[in-house]
Amino acid sequence: MKKIIALLCCFSFGASAAESVCFGTTSNGHLENGKQLPAEGPNFVGYSDIARLLGRTYVHSDVYSIILDAYSGLEKKAPGKVFKYAETGFKSGGKFYPHKTHRNGLSVDFMTPVVNQKGQSVHLPTHPLNKFGYHIEFDLQGHYQTLTIDYEAMGAHLIELHQEAIKRGYDLWRVIFDPDLQPYLFQTKYGDYLKKHIQFSKRRSWVRHDDHYHVDFEIPCDEIPANKNKA
Repeated sequence: MKKIIALLCCFSFGASAAESVCFGTTSNGHLENGKQLPAEGPNFVGYSDIARLLGRTYVHSDVYSIILDAYSGLEKKAPGKVFKYAETGFKSGGKFYPHKTHRNGLSVDFMTPVVNQKGQSVHLPTHPLNKFGYHIEFDLQGHYQTLTIDYEAMGAHLIELHQEAIKRGYDLWRVIFDPDLQPYLFQTKYGDYLKKHIQFSKRRSWVRHDDHYHVDFEIPCDEIPANKNKA
């Protein structure tokens, strides 16, 4: 019996440690060996336990490492700031309703960091009644009820993601964030770096992207086998 348990433990470890392989593109692809992001950490949480149970928080293994190392770096570089990630994708990728992308483990939504009226970093509320945060609407100055977008925290986060990706020989392909709110982000101390090193989409998306910012990671993927197209 002990030998069987030992073998099962080894098998489980091997499965969880397997590197991911992405196929196709973010809008037409799939994923092998997707890795689920943890529910929480010292300075971050996921957007929904329900969504996590439904398997909506899987990413490519390299994206997993980039995200967690970025959060770790922010503990020192942005102390006191808290962050929340949102939709990512399924373990095997593929269609991910209602998103048009998020299909190969390289797309991640992050809820917009905010501060309260006291200037304290708090999490944007995400629950079924507000479509897990995706139904929130900020005004053109970045205000929602008693909360204000924390552009400094957002800038710091994007730079950490970029630098962690670069360390691994990768990059950020693009960031989608409401074009009307981007100027406030570029006015922070991180603005010059962001404009120089990170590509922001200037086109208006089918959803506004004010309550969250969408990040596509640039990691090489295999072509989709002709008989296994899961798009």
